[in-house]
Amino acid sequence: MKLERIESADPRDVLRAVRGAVLGAGPAIALGGGADSPREVPAGTGIVLTTSGSTGVPKSVALSRSALISSAMATAARIGEGHWLLPLSGGYIAGVQVMVRALVAGRDPAVLAGRFSAEAFAHAASGMRSFADGRRVPAYTSLVPAQLQTLVEAGEHDAGVAAALASFEAILVGGQRLPDALRERAIALGARPVRTYGSTETSGGCVYDGVPLDGVSVQVADGELRISGPNLADGYLDDPERTAATFVAGADGSRWYRTGDAGSVIDGTVAVTGRIDNVIISGGVNVSLDRVEHVVRELLPDAVVVAAPHERWGETPVIVTTGSADVLEAARAAVEREIGKPARPDRIVTIPDLPRLPSGKPDRRAIREIVRADG
Repeated sequence: MKLERIESADPRDVLRAVRGAVLGAGPAIALGGGADSPREVPAGTGIVLTTSGSTGVPKSVALSRSALISSAMATAARIGEGHWLLPLSGGYIAGVQVMVRALVAGRDPAVLAGRFSAEAFAHAASGMRSFADGRRVPAYTSLVPAQLQTLVEAGEHDAGVAAALASFEAILVGGQRLPDALRERAIALGARPVRTYGSTETSGGCVYDGVPLDGVSVQVADGELRISGPNLADGYLDDPERTAATFVAGADGSRWYRTGDAGSVIDGTVAVTGRIDNVIISGGVNVSLDRVEHVVRELLPDAVVVAAPHERWGETPVIVTTGSADVLEAARAAVEREIGKPARPDRIVTIPDLPRLPSGKPDRRAIREIVRADG
């Protein structure tokens, strides 16, 4: 099967290509760069998504049509089917899956193009009121936490934005941990946020509010979360070694994706505690930066926690935020209470805007450079 690279960043151009690649006769498409085209890829391939993520290590994930459609249908079975709004980049799996879910439901998604803002979101949401058989078609959307924070902050003072948030049957929120405080503020405005967990390798979110979608299994092996199901990617294009190391066989021959995340599965509920490799040694004690960030973000919703060298302790957590540095002592106390003294942040670095990837996730490499420059 031929692979065609899509150069345009316009979601409408990506949508046309996704329609042919997933529901039509092809060709398969490459998004995000990295894969040479035209070229041949295995039959059944729908999309090859290349992303460096926040770590800077490029990977080209090959997703079959069946994996993408299985994920979309499982989402519909869990939250319902309807009209989707796309406020995300089409070059990342979250945006792609909004398109696939909409197309599988037989409706083109509404597209919020250009710079994201509360006003633009409210305007797009107001145009989604459609009816079928005398009933209003349910509306859905997908956001990253930073976008939800923008909408909540605006909605607390603007009834129009609050009404837009409340107009969606469900708002999928993923790409980064959603702070409890932000979730509660959204619910207070009438929104119905759903925490999602997944990755490009799982065709996007496949665990909703801690519960795997139908057909998806999650287990813990050696402290690492592993996922199995029809939504798994075929592997990494032209990288058989990485594919073999990441997609492994279970004792019964089933195929499992090694997420690289630490977590637990208790009574069928999945909890993610952070990246296995996002751990530093501070004063001889292992400290998970993800756990520190989880605590800090209850006080500073946009906070990112990274490591910085420390003359005495080796490395220490540092908070980077657009908010106030005045909460440092409160943050240190909260982290000490929840995790322990060695995990307490050393300082807060305030900046006007957090560097972000096109996916909306914080650009942690750029943030680490800012902290190093800050000294």
